[in-house]
Amino acid sequence: MIIEQPFFKFTPILKEKIWGGDKLIKLLHKSSDKSNIGESWEISDVEGDTSVVSNGPCQGMSLKELISNEKGRFVGERVYSAFGDKFPLLIKYIDAKEALSIQLHPHDDLAMQRHNSFGKTEMWYVMQADEQANLIVGFKKDTDKEEYLKHLNNKSLTEILNIDTVANGDVYFIPTGRVHAIGAGVMLAEIQQTSDVTYRIYDWDRQDSEGNYRELHTEEAIDAIDYKAQDSYTTAYQKVTNSSSEMVSCPYFTTNILPIEGSVSYGKRGLDSFVIYMCVKGEVRFESNGVEATIKMGETLLIPAYVQSYTLHSLEETSELLEVYLPEN
Repeated sequence: MIIEQPFFKFTPILKEKIWGGDKLIKLLHKSSDKSNIGESWEISDVEGDTSVVSNGPCQGMSLKELISNEKGRFVGERVYSAFGDKFPLLIKYIDAKEALSIQLHPHDDLAMQRHNSFGKTEMWYVMQADEQANLIVGFKKDTDKEEYLKHLNNKSLTEILNIDTVANGDVYFIPTGRVHAIGAGVMLAEIQQTSDVTYRIYDWDRQDSEGNYRELHTEEAIDAIDYKAQDSYTTAYQKVTNSSSEMVSCPYFTTNILPIEGSVSYGKRGLDSFVIYMCVKGEVRFESNGVEATIKMGETLLIPAYVQSYTLHSLEETSELLEVYLPEN
């Protein structure tokens, strides 16, 4: 069968977390009776957590089925050539009521060798931050294994880590090896490689409801850490109304910001890739050949590679989208 559906929405996969809160339910209107939802996996091909279509003629089909059926026509020929039936990105919204563990992710080669997995390069777009909420990203200054282990063992790791107070709209790029943690009071959108491999190095000595500590990955992390410091860890970008402006581009994904007033039309984009839109403000209606789909703040939509022409309409005075696709390498 040849699929012609232009817009795909998926049922969010909600994850309870020891650090999770209720913003995904109260602010992004996810449906759950739990009070500790930390993550909403919007589009996922992680084993055991494959997304399922929630709209249109393909409702009920899994992401795996779509790719297996349509191959490069769905994800893009060069994307399919590189990744086969595996969808290359994991798209999330995250709410940290409490701070996440201090952690990092291994690079592709190490992740494949140890876990038969992709690495996990990712980026964050802060959607809402409580007053004085912060993130940990990288080291304050260059360090080494010995200094790192000394502070880790003394429980003084935060003394050598970079801590930024954040606000709505802040962007961080997190390459593999970079130590990081989302702080309490931050809600953000996350774009990452399809991987769930995390090396947790410090978890604030907290226990779960049964008095257990979460596993730490001290030994695995040592050789995976990037001990170099950066002058700044924030990503600078510009917003141009009704135009896609690049925020992050790396071999694994490109993410643009698209503020919309009125309408934006794309004719024959020439992208050999699917495109994902995450609504981070307002509400947007998509239209192609008489078919419509709408996403509000906190919702996500995928446009397959076979759709090259479409129009976006802001249903509020101003709406904002994150636009994600795989770049030409």
